[in-house]
Amino acid sequence: MVEETRQRAEAGDEPTHTHEEVVHAHDHYHVSHHHRDGMVMGEWEHRTYWHTHGHNHSTLTHSHDYSREDEERDHDHEAHIHDHSSPAESH
Repeated sequence: MVEETRQRAEAGDEPTHTHEEVVHAHDHYHVSHHHRDGMVMGEWEHRTYWHTHGHNHSTLTHSHDYSREDEERDHDHEAHIHDHSSPAESH
């Protein structure tokens, strides 16, 4: 049995609010680091790849210093963490 974690937020510019649990799909990005020129101490480059699958977001209570409109608009471009073996079931 998984216990629910009580959440609270210190007030930011945007009032504290709650997003209910949801399952949805959008592109999911991965970023890896690679040594340039095969040198361990050389420059790093970022390589990005992506795929799309359904995943969940648990209930979240939070505040932030940007608008709710920005939060909703930018959601698909933010990092997400989930279990790839069951992305819509992770907690």
